[in-house]
Amino acid sequence: MEKTESGNSKNVLAKASGRDVVLFDGVCNLCNGAVDFILDRDPKGQLAFASLQSAAGQELLAYYNLSTENIESVVLLKDGKVYQKSTAALEIAGRLKGAWPLLKVFKIVPRPLRDAAYNFIGSNRYRFFGKREQCRMPTPEIRNRFLEGL
Repeated sequence: MEKTESGNSKNVLAKASGRDVVLFDGVCNLCNGAVDFILDRDPKGQLAFASLQSAAGQELLAYYNLSTENIESVVLLKDGKVYQKSTAALEIAGRLKGAWPLLKVFKIVPRPLRDAAYNFIGSNRYRFFGKREQCRMPTPEIRNRFLEGL
C-alpha cells in the first residue's frame, strides 16, 4: 500500500486509519440506505466510507487499478485486497453486529450466481430505489467515518 503514483493515495489510505473502506455510489438511494444500515450495525467504527464519485473514492479506485467510470458495484477494500459485488456485500455483513455475519454462509453459492443477482439489482437500482441529485453529505456526528470528511 505504499504506491503513490497519483500523489494522494498514501494520504487517503492514511485517513482510513486502519479501517476497511467501503466505496459506494453516493447518488444511489439504495446505496445510501445500505450505508445507514452499516453505520447502525458497526458501532466500533471498523468501516470507513467514501462515495465512488468523491475525490477520495476516485483516488482509491485509481490506486487499486479499478475503473473510475461505470462502477456499478459496492467495493470493499480490506487488508489490501479488493472485494466487489456480492463478495463485498458478504464481507461487509461479516463485520456487522448481530446475526448479519451468518450471511457469509452464502459464499458457498458460486460467485457467478451471486453476482448475477447482484448485477440485476445494481443495473436497476436507480429505477427501483431512485437517485439523488448530489452525493451524500455526512452529518457532523458521522463525518469521521467518511474519508472525504476527514
